[in-house]
Amino acid sequence: QDNRPGEITKDIAVLSRVGKPSCFTVIGFREERGERVAILSRRTAQAECRRQFLSGLIPGDILPARITHIEPFGAFVDIGCGIVSLLPIDAISVSRISHPTDRHTVGEHISVVIKCIDASGRIYVSERELLGSWEENVSRFAVGQTVAGIVRSIESYGIFVELAPNLAGLAEWRAGVEVGAGAAVYIKSILPSKMKVKLVIIDTQGSGVKIPTNYYISHENTEHISYWRYSPRECKKVIETVFSE
Repeated sequence: QDNRPGEITKDIAVLSRVGKPSCFTVIGFREERGERVAILSRRTAQAECRRQFLSGLIPGDILPARITHIEPFGAFVDIGCGIVSLLPIDAISVSRISHPTDRHTVGEHISVVIKCIDASGRIYVSERELLGSWEENVSRFAVGQTVAGIVRSIESYGIFVELAPNLAGLAEWRAGVEVGAGAAVYIKSILPSKMKVKLVIIDTQGSGVKIPTNYYISHENTEHISYWRYSPRECKKVIETVFSE
């Protein structure tokens, strides 16, 4: 029972929660067919979650979340007791993706950082600040290596291949390559001052390949960040996030 006076329970709202964990508050009991039955309220549980937990959060706070729904523009995540926040597609990673399903699936548990809270109390979250800087990601690779990646974009001047969720390199143009294909690439050079990794595509395979999410910061090891910089200090182009209330 989760209705205000005069409201009718919507069947679709109930059906959408069948088989899924949900938070409720016991608000009373009643007799039904000779048995004592608990009366549950999802709305009361969410109000208590907002009062005791969400109301104290500020931009930069890191918390666990679960993917509940995915749209082309982003993923909706449960940040507590069924309260949903939006994770926009451009906040999922620095490496650009064409659809959130390139990175995540419904039901997946992830870490997010609060990006902003608007005047109405809606919370917007981000993930890319938790996936490491350019230097942290590129430190896993070396010139001369042949590594696996995913083709993310094909341009007239080259092909962008994702090596990690927050790192992509530019490969020389090659015929027959398709977006979404897995690729074996040779690392030709790494240029921190230009924030570039130059690649040569050796071979490609079918689509459906995914690169595991690797958190450098997560809700398990850090509670809050105030500032994040992706770009190396020697690079003129600055990619950063300042978290402020």
